[in-house]
Amino acid sequence: MVRLTRAQQQARTRAAVLDAAVEEFAEYGYADAKIDRIAARAELTRGAVYSNFAGKRALYLAVLLDYGPSPVAPPAADLPESIPVVTAAEGFARAWLEHLPFAGDTAAGGRLRSRSVTGVFDDEPGRAAVTEITRLEALLLALALEACPPSAGRRVRLAELILTLLHGADHLAGAAPGFGDLFDVTRACGHLAGLALADEWDPPHLPFVPPAELCDAPWEPADGVTDDGLLVVLGTARLGAAEEAVRAAGPDDRVTVAVVSGDPAETGALVRLRLTAMSACLRRALPPGVARPLHIDLDDGPALAAAIAASFAAGTSPAAVGDDTEIAVRIRDGRIVARASGRGAGHAAAIALRAGGTGQP
Repeated sequence: MVRLTRAQQQARTRAAVLDAAVEEFAEYGYADAKIDRIAARAELTRGAVYSNFAGKRALYLAVLLDYGPSPVAPPAADLPESIPVVTAAEGFARAWLEHLPFAGDTAAGGRLRSRSVTGVFDDEPGRAAVTEITRLEALLLALALEACPPSAGRRVRLAELILTLLHGADHLAGAAPGFGDLFDVTRACGHLAGLALADEWDPPHLPFVPPAELCDAPWEPADGVTDDGLLVVLGTARLGAAEEAVRAAGPDDRVTVAVVSGDPAETGALVRLRLTAMSACLRRALPPGVARPLHIDLDDGPALAAAIAASFAAGTSPAAVGDDTEIAVRIRDGRIVARASGRGAGHAAAIALRAGGTGQP
């Protein structure tokens, strides 16, 4: 008889719970699913479920991450080096719409297939997190569209319109199966890309952001990341600030945004679910050579935040990592040359070495 280690037994229990949860959520949906029935399906106790997952929401998100359609997609290999913005918008929409439920799916099964979180985050902190995640998604899409001709400056409002249309199609696919034509939705996203929108970038609070601290400190992150450039750690309530760093960075700067959460099992899982799917759609829609000036790190946020915090002088270190975290450093030749914390930290660190090192543009 083979005796399992404690870790092996825990992994087996977790897998059994997830298998049972897939069946439960596919049959009843998130709202009507019951932990007791999931435990019974897995032939486990209720306590065994809760020893692996904090609650139904954490379990549902784990199901979407582990058992939903894979967000991993091969990069576009048959596209030319440069494609028009209309083609890029249509390609993104086509990839995004592939996850929608089939006409024959049940309501609960369709929501599971589409990785829907409708009704899952209905409290105020959850709704605020969804808003910030969607803002970051819009920025990622906008940056991709901005790299496509014709050049038209900022395209965040365009990206927001495209996401609004696609999320509306997602909702109707579940609420009114068979309504509308997805090919028309795809073409409509292309038409949106041709709109001339007045899309300016001038946040009123940025002139009042304190300058970053210039320094010369060692950079020894726990995960070994040593790339020069701008590193910003953002909590899930501050993801919209990513654009502040991107717009302030120089044309050759590598900008990395590392995401942290005060609740990794729920809000953190939601961020991973949404942003991995977004990245997969962008890979499907855009040529491999299209510049992407923003890199998102979903794995190393806590370690990078700790490494940044350790560089601050005693008594000035940022507060503990949480949903409101915003800290940033500029790294040059493997050393921290500027650091900032609080609202606007990414913007402050991005401009810290301009104008003779005064920290002002």
